[in-house]
Amino acid sequence: MKKPKLIIFDLDGTLVDAYKAIASSVNFSLLSLGYPAKKFLAIKRSVGWGEARLFFPEVDKKYLGKIINIYRRHHKRALLKYSRILPGTLRVLKYLRKNNYKLAIASNRPTKYCLIILRHLGLLKYFDYVLCADKLKYKKPHPQILRRIIRHFKVTPGRTVYIGDMAIDAQAGKRAKIRAIIVPTGSSSKKEIAREKPWKVIARQTDLLRLF
Repeated sequence: MKKPKLIIFDLDGTLVDAYKAIASSVNFSLLSLGYPAKKFLAIKRSVGWGEARLFFPEVDKKYLGKIINIYRRHHKRALLKYSRILPGTLRVLKYLRKNNYKLAIASNRPTKYCLIILRHLGLLKYFDYVLCADKLKYKKPHPQILRRIIRHFKVTPGRTVYIGDMAIDAQAGKRAKIRAIIVPTGSSSKKEIAREKPWKVIARQTDLLRLF
């Protein structure tokens, strides 16, 4: 394999754990409009597909805009209170920066909230470029976000690696024709990840150190 020049990371479930923040904001929003709260696992399983999926199928489409606005106002505070860096993340990022890899973020989160997390946890300084789905027409698993980042750095897909935590990350990498490494620390099961046949599946973040 050619040594990669560019390493693209997903955010939620890959570098950070913000599931408690998401669950707190989802249930605050649901209760505000008279809907019952959802169980944590059900919320976690719906993460990664965009905000609307967090409230599907409980919330009628005509109320979706209203509840997302409530969610966003609450979520700014919840992220500061509950988001955490996943074990091994800092060690990996420091190593990759030291060894002159170009690093980027590709997230289905809106840019505003992605940056809140990165700044709050002190991670923004490690990345050369951050691109989120609200700046694009399509969300992952569509490969648009990965292709746009590759073009930004003027590298080839063959010199790019994408690291995520979900089956949709494996799908996005495959569609962008880049190697996808999946770490099962997010909302997809190991069976769901294996079904997509990513380039590699690793047990933990620090396994990246032996690959690079």
